[in-house]
This record gives sequence, C-alpha cells and structure tokens, in this order.
Amino acid sequence: MSPPSRRLQTKPVITCLKTFLISYSLIFWFTGVILLAVGVWGKVSLEAYLSLASEESTNAPYVLIGTGATIVIFGLFGCFATCRGSPWMLKLYAMFLTLVFLAELVAGVSGFIFRHEIKAKLGSAYKNAVKNYNANDTSSSAVDTIQRTLQCCGVNNYTDWSSTRYFHENGIPGSCCKANIKCSPETLKDIDKAASEVYTKGCFTHVTNMMESNLGIIAGISFGIAFFQLIGIFLSCCLSRYITNNQYEMV
Repeated sequence: MSPPSRRLQTKPVITCLKTFLISYSLIFWFTGVILLAVGVWGKVSLEAYLSLASEESTNAPYVLIGTGATIVIFGLFGCFATCRGSPWMLKLYAMFLTLVFLAELVAGVSGFIFRHEIKAKLGSAYKNAVKNYNANDTSSSAVDTIQRTLQCCGVNNYTDWSSTRYFHENGIPGSCCKANIKCSPETLKDIDKAASEVYTKGCFTHVTNMMESNLGIIAGISFGIAFFQLIGIFLSCCLSRYITNNQYEMV
C-alpha cells in the first residue's frame, strides 16, 4: 500500500475535485453553445462572402455547428461521468477533450496563418463577380447582398459598373440604391445621374476587411476554447487516478 503522503485518502478532497470538474464541464458545455451560435451566425452573416471564394457553398459554418453540438453532448457526458465517479468514463472524457484541443488548435492556427491568402482570394473573386455580374447566378446574388449590407457599390467606386456588360444592358444593379430610395431604370443607366441615388463608395476594401476581421474573431475563439480544454484534461486525469488509487465509489 502506498504511504499516506502519496495518495489521497479523504473524501472531501475528491469531492472538491469533482466540484471543479463539474463546474468545468458546465462551462465546456456553454462553449459548445457558443460554437453553435458562431456557426449559425457564420451561415447567416458570412454566406455571401464565403460563396464568392468558392463555386459551391462552403461547409465551414456546418463544421462549427456540428462541433458545437458534439461539445454540448460531451459536456453533459462529462457532468454525468464526474457524478458517477467512473474512472473509465473520466478517461474517455479526457480523450475527447484532447481530440477537441488538437482539432481547435489546428483550426485556429490555419485560420490565422492563411487569413491574408483568404482575404486576397476573396478580393479577386469579388472583382470577377462584379465583372461577370448577370443578376441570376450565385456570385451575383452574393454581390447584391454585399452591396446592400455594406452600403457600397462596385469594386473601388460605383463607376466601376460602367465598364461591365450588365451596365450597358441594364445599368447599375438595384442593390446599389441607397436605403429608402427607389431608383428609376433611367437613372441607373446614367452614371452621372446615379451618383445622387446610389452608394458611391466601392466594396472591395469593405469586403476584404470584413472577412479578415471575422476570420480573426473565429481564430481567436478557437484558440481560447482550445487552451481551455487543457484544464478539463488535467482535472479528468487527476480525478480518475485518485478515484482508482483510493478505490472511491459513489453510493
């Protein structure tokens, strides 16, 4: 038998560890809810930007939603394993936290390292989307959404539309019209008259800065949650070890 100095023999100490781990698991569960919210927000708010950089709709928001849902489930599992005082459940919980830590760390590092490349790719894609705008395809819908949301028009300014095929046939897109102003077709076809009724600032800077800042937010959240897992891994492993060594069972 190990000497008293090398093992925990009192229930209050293990109970204290359980309290910390349950508190951690509840916070971990809450981070899952945050990831779910970020995923839903990304799907709703960033879909237009992300669709420009990819011919098909991106799955990134769904990845966050799926990860968040998984964390919610395992957060509850962690509370259950702690209350039961089951060493193998606690070890399983620690393994899951380790996997989450590695996955979020890789995601955060990738987002941080490649944020400038993603910004450049998005900017180039936006220029092409404006050039090939036809008001019908996915990229054109993304351009309309961006112009309405960011209250901008064209790439560098609204006059960029004058060099597109769409302008010669239909004029400036209606999505460039200022809020509460109904632009007439005749006005949209006249680049000089349109200046008083459409947004004059270009979207290129707005789009790239918006995307880069949002990627920074997502990467920061991933880093924060990732390192938070280390606390849970430590608590789970310690509690599992102490319960095993002391042959402690919940009644």
